[in-house]
Amino acid sequence: MARQGTGPDFIEALARGLDVIRAFRPGQPVMTLAGVAAATGLARPTARRMLLTLQELGYVRGAGPGFELTPRVLELGMTYVLSRNLWEVARPHMEALVARTHESSSIAQLDGSDIVYVARVAVPKIITLAVTIGTRFPAMQTSLGKVLLAAMPPEQAELLLAEPSRSGIAARWQPDPAERTAELRTVRARGWSLTDEQLALGIRSVAAPLRDGTGQVIAAMNVTVHAAETSVDTLTGEYLPLLLQAASAISADWAACQAPPQLTLPMSRAAS
Repeated sequence: MARQGTGPDFIEALARGLDVIRAFRPGQPVMTLAGVAAATGLARPTARRMLLTLQELGYVRGAGPGFELTPRVLELGMTYVLSRNLWEVARPHMEALVARTHESSSIAQLDGSDIVYVARVAVPKIITLAVTIGTRFPAMQTSLGKVLLAAMPPEQAELLLAEPSRSGIAARWQPDPAERTAELRTVRARGWSLTDEQLALGIRSVAAPLRDGTGQVIAAMNVTVHAAETSVDTLTGEYLPLLLQAASAISADWAACQAPPQLTLPMSRAAS
């Protein structure tokens, strides 16, 4: 099935290759040629050529009767993270936060109606949904997503939420437009967000915005706990202040990194 590009510069072969990589969904580490063809809408000979090309490049390898992605695919996501220096700026603050709370912390950004995790410092705990760099979740049901959606005009947020999620997750909470508006208004007013098992059972978290030097929200950062171990009072009373401090420090460091260098000129004799 041919893809419809947006202009004469659209490279269909590249788009098809990315479609093949995205065909490997959570819970499907190994896919047959027929499965990839069905998931992408490509003819089997085309899907085969794409898989063999990706295999030669090191992004895919044979696995029994099918194919699986290799760790090299992580380079594609990490290139984005590292190119923006966000991980380099955030890492020491995230590590310090995790050391004080003994809970995992992540940073995410919006992609359509989903959040995508771009940085994470984790502690070994069993939770309902596994999270790694590149994991997608529906934005409205996560504390990270609420912060990011609340940072934009309400009409823009509703347009994004009208897009179908590509996470493959069926969230527990399915708010109607009025509930979404009220929730985002609350987040906007207090400057942070809470989610209490709205995405999945056992997942509870708070999130705060990360800003650049102009005050624009560029990402969100959270602390995630297991609902059976940590109460909402502990999460908001003890961990939230630490999260807000870390988010403020990251924002300040990010603003400093993005600021143009200051040139100090020596005073002239006349001025002195």
